[in-house]
Amino acid sequence: MKKLFVLMFGVALVLAGAWFALPLWPASIPAGGVSISVRNGSSLSRLANDIQQAEIAPALVVQAVARMRGSARRLRAGEYLFEAPQTVADLLSAIESGNAKQLAVTVVEGSRLSDLYKQLLPVSAPLGTATFAAGSVPERATLRDVLPAEMTELEGYFFPDTYFVAPGSSASALLQLMHKRMKQEVAKAWEQRAPDTPLKSPYEALILASIIEKETGREADRPLVGSVFVNRLRLGMRLQTDPTVIYGLGDKFDGNLRKVDLQTDTPYNTYTRNGLPPSPISLPGRASLRAAVAPPSSDFLYFVARGDGSSEFSRNLAEHNRAVAKYQLGK
Repeated sequence: MKKLFVLMFGVALVLAGAWFALPLWPASIPAGGVSISVRNGSSLSRLANDIQQAEIAPALVVQAVARMRGSARRLRAGEYLFEAPQTVADLLSAIESGNAKQLAVTVVEGSRLSDLYKQLLPVSAPLGTATFAAGSVPERATLRDVLPAEMTELEGYFFPDTYFVAPGSSASALLQLMHKRMKQEVAKAWEQRAPDTPLKSPYEALILASIIEKETGREADRPLVGSVFVNRLRLGMRLQTDPTVIYGLGDKFDGNLRKVDLQTDTPYNTYTRNGLPPSPISLPGRASLRAAVAPPSSDFLYFVARGDGSSEFSRNLAEHNRAVAKYQLGK
């Protein structure tokens, strides 16, 4: 009887030691590191199975350690990158903290939808550094299928900003977020529109904002650029803005805008057509949206680039011609 008691006590000690040693169970991480993805709403059993399938640690060990730590309800979604050496407890600690790997995707104001697509295309990259998963970028022709879009053209309806995404995430999800953000920003700007604005809809505001965005990279000039275009719309003057002509040329534009281009009629040629073009020509930021819907009161009708990023504004054609001679022709 005494021997049986000693044996059972010894087994109990071994089991207790093994139980308390479980958190120190070494994770089998390859030399190049490993990426663990935790989805929103993911359960402990799902995470444990994913870890086991990746041959990092047995699912039973992961679940046991998680329950010891009370981790089951503290799992946070994200893409987690690990390098050896790590224990199972280390993995769970990182996932509880939410210290996930994120990559910055910066979409510059004034970009086009085609520019945005170039950023989304997946490229060959080491583990944990590929921004988007292959196959997650929708074709341009099917983009409307993944977006709640009511407009005729999708150009312009994505908000330029810096977004943080997990490596290997879905490009479609980012496009949906950018689209939602732009709809919110346009709606907010439209609520702040001037009572006498000649713009008839939020979409027209987006179109004008996209032109303002392409006309100047200097934020301080955007309000006055907006006032010039709004004044012209009120008077029925043509906008006569080069960026719309360039957009209408598409792939034919070789970087040199010629006189014949200004004279060739297209839906986007604001030298030959009245009013706004049929769609935005770029992705405008918040400042350009504001400049479109509520520019400062002015009597400016013209502006010309000074060559240093700023613009010279004029009230009439005579003033404008003098400014062109000074800043463009060097006279």
